[in-house]
Amino acid sequence: MKLFERKAQRLSLTRAGLELANITREFFDRTAQALDALHVVSSREELRIDTLQSFAVKWLVPRLARFHALHPDINVWISTHDQFVGFTDSDVDIAIRLGDGHFPGIESVLLLREEVFPVCTPEFLARAGRPSSPQALLKYPLLLRLGELYHTNWEDWFAAAGIPGVNLIEGSRFPDTNMALEAAQEGLGIALARTAHVVDELHSGRLVRLFDIRCASNVAYYLLFPPGHRDHPVIAAFCTWIVNEIATTQRSAEAVGAAALGSNHQPSA
Repeated sequence: MKLFERKAQRLSLTRAGLELANITREFFDRTAQALDALHVVSSREELRIDTLQSFAVKWLVPRLARFHALHPDINVWISTHDQFVGFTDSDVDIAIRLGDGHFPGIESVLLLREEVFPVCTPEFLARAGRPSSPQALLKYPLLLRLGELYHTNWEDWFAAAGIPGVNLIEGSRFPDTNMALEAAQEGLGIALARTAHVVDELHSGRLVRLFDIRCASNVAYYLLFPPGHRDHPVIAAFCTWIVNEIATTQRSAEAVGAAALGSNHQPSA
């Protein structure tokens, strides 16, 4: 197939040559764009984080944009599991877990110690009335958890309120705190919440904390990573960011809690 023809000492494209030229020009343009994109991707670092689903949904993901604003060259990959991560046969750089601080063979940083407390929506209180005491709370629909059996639960909270020996049998049950909180936000009853799960909802007024009862969770959030990896630039950057964010969360929770409890104080018993 003839692609060129010579006219007066110069070459020009034939019709076939012109059509092929357009195709090859588009091919090289798109190839250049693809190579540029691949160069950008290859120049970015990857940070693979494994955490609890409830923590990812309620706390981490809503704040990730702030990390990306500070570190646009780091791509964050998130996975969620409940079981412990040992780093020996996984592709995880960092894990966030609840625990008592005992993690043999793994480096850890304490992120957040929490309290547990009852929460519900303002609409639920308007409909059902505000309970006059922790004892009266037993007459309300309490949202129970099937999972997290070894974590601080309703029975522990009632004991902290001076009502030991409570055995909750009746009530809707959910597999984890996150789902129980979703049910509370739909007005189904009162859920037992941990600080990190509801700080934004308390601040916005979507949920209300009930009673001035101090009940510390028996577990805390920890940042975990393989031994010797803490000083890796990407891990160090995330560690610095999340510690600062957690401190902001803690201050916000304390401020919101103090304001709510100060303006709507309820007796402890």
